[in-house]
Amino acid sequence: MGRRKWVFLLAIFVFLLSFSSGTVLKLKSDDSRPLYNHTLTMTLVEYASAVYMSDLSELFNWTCKRCNGFTKGFEVIEIIFDVEHCLQAYVGVAKDLNAIIIAFRGTQEHSIQNWVSDLFWKQLDLNYPDMSDAMVHHGFYSAYHNTTVRPAVLGAVKRAKESYGPNINIMVTGHSMGGAMATFCGLDLVVNGGEENVQVMTFGQPRVGNAAFASYYSLLVPKTFRITHDHDIVPHLPPYYNHFPQKTYHHFPTEVWLRDVSSLNHSVEKVCDNTGEDPTCSRSVKGNSISDHLRYFGVELHCETWRQCSIVMSHEMDRFSKKDSKGNLIMSRTVPSTNGNKTESLIENGDL
Repeated sequence: MGRRKWVFLLAIFVFLLSFSSGTVLKLKSDDSRPLYNHTLTMTLVEYASAVYMSDLSELFNWTCKRCNGFTKGFEVIEIIFDVEHCLQAYVGVAKDLNAIIIAFRGTQEHSIQNWVSDLFWKQLDLNYPDMSDAMVHHGFYSAYHNTTVRPAVLGAVKRAKESYGPNINIMVTGHSMGGAMATFCGLDLVVNGGEENVQVMTFGQPRVGNAAFASYYSLLVPKTFRITHDHDIVPHLPPYYNHFPQKTYHHFPTEVWLRDVSSLNHSVEKVCDNTGEDPTCSRSVKGNSISDHLRYFGVELHCETWRQCSIVMSHEMDRFSKKDSKGNLIMSRTVPSTNGNKTESLIENGDL
């Protein structure tokens, strides 16, 4: 009996010790789904945070105060700033991950209240091309597909692969609406770009399509994790109506729910099931917090100021930048050519 008592106490000690890192991970799922990697998540949330920086000079040179930690040494290849639609993204290479990183900015916080209100009423309104019965949110789809963002991103990915090799991984991330754009980007790279090594990780993203779309997406981009935070309101939007499963918005897997445990003074991660709508994860609580939406793992995911769609850039960066007639901006830098000869400019003739 005494031995059993000590075994029980030891088990409790090991359990409590596992909390000291701030996480409890279900690292392996019950099926063939990819493993969840906490360290990679902590890295990508920093990339998702950096895209909110308005000083494009610091972002381009990766010297901003959010360009530290796990992301040191990152090389920005291209920054896209679409002033017409208030969108921002960047593409670069993380040599430590052997990966191209693509990051999309979310909705700026000055307008998030109105944006959330609109999402309550938003209906599925676009048939996704060549996917039977798949419907998606027109606004999220268009933000990626029908702006300056898509051609700039795809062009930067192509040039990065020419320089760093065709087998380099591609990791796409974003927060809030940026997560929705990351979803369409990852799918685009697989379906239209023929890419195989694509991973997507989003933070606080809304639902983007119906159940049919979620099924197609999870099949085509299986290396995907949606991180949700406690009572974050945005992953609950647009609403999911369980009485109309095929006609309503539906998340794709795999959700990782980050819960704040006040009694333990840290957060716990739970890898959810493969349905996309696990009732024991974020759907088990009310989505009523904007503050939970703006911070993940202690990392701020919003702009530093509340100014609408504004940027700062030094004149010395003009040689890297190009604008179109609407003020949309692309900043590109040179990268080593594959044969080691003189570097080539990343600014190509095109729409901009």
